[in-house]
Amino acid sequence: MASLFQWTASRLPSAQILRHPSLRKNLPMISAFLSTTSSQNAIKTVTVIGSGLMGSGIAQVAAATNHKVTMVDQTNAILTKSLNAIEKSLEKVSKKKFKDDPEAGKHFVTDTLSRISISTDPAANISETDLLVEAIVENMRVKHNLFTELDKAAPSHTIFVSNTSSLPIAEIASVTKRTDRFGGLHFFNPVPLMKLVEVIRIPETSEETFDALFQFSKELGKVPVSCKDTPGFIVNRLLVPYIMESIRMLERGDASAKDIDTAMKLGAGYPMGPLELADYVGLDTTKFIIDGWHEKYPTEPLFSPREILNDLVARNKLGRKSGEGFYKYE
Repeated sequence: MASLFQWTASRLPSAQILRHPSLRKNLPMISAFLSTTSSQNAIKTVTVIGSGLMGSGIAQVAAATNHKVTMVDQTNAILTKSLNAIEKSLEKVSKKKFKDDPEAGKHFVTDTLSRISISTDPAANISETDLLVEAIVENMRVKHNLFTELDKAAPSHTIFVSNTSSLPIAEIASVTKRTDRFGGLHFFNPVPLMKLVEVIRIPETSEETFDALFQFSKELGKVPVSCKDTPGFIVNRLLVPYIMESIRMLERGDASAKDIDTAMKLGAGYPMGPLELADYVGLDTTKFIIDGWHEKYPTEPLFSPREILNDLVARNKLGRKSGEGFYKYE
């Protein structure tokens, strides 16, 4: 157990330690203590479950920042496709990062890929994992089945996180016996380019776990922000109701889709209007999120579904990916 001065030192900025006579006297011991504590909480090995756009992106940035990564998915064919996508992404990164030194760029790609291994068995490769990141389908039952299995197989020190963008972290964590070592890391697509990570804590998340996740996010070169386990966290909690209000305006006939988007781009300085953004995200994705929130909070007007959105999705007009949503795309 840490002594009182070690406990105090762990909670003081270094400048205050240097000004405090009794702590300054014990600086070598304090330094050793803080170093040991930091080392114990350090995340060095990462297992990513799911190798889609988000999972492969998370695996890429973790491996690129010297973490040993295991990427897990259902088949070797899926994993091979994901590795190829990671390699192409790394080559793009290397051309910018090492534009004056192509040889160093090649080494960067090779070294990063060498830190990624693949597996089709989630439970077989986590005996030494410090952090397990779940990036699978947004389905609570599927996530529960996965975490129930992994909770039995993973060592006690392993931190579990979900990359969910819309499901409650506490509900996902409820099937495990490590809620103190459970949190959320919500990355944004494309992961290698987007700087933000939302670090989500539930009431049971320990300070050590939260600190480790916050530090890990920084190690990836990201800018972490902290948020409680509220629907949509920060970005989607603000973004999805904004999109839904623009749909209500369109539904009421207040303004056309083009005028709504033009107004928000030129009047509010947004790079993309709300309806353009909905098409980009995918109308099915927007509907999935809002339906889930409405089911959980049926009296919240911000989360009420809209008929125009339901109709577009029913007709497979999902936005850019289907060629038509609020706009038509060639």
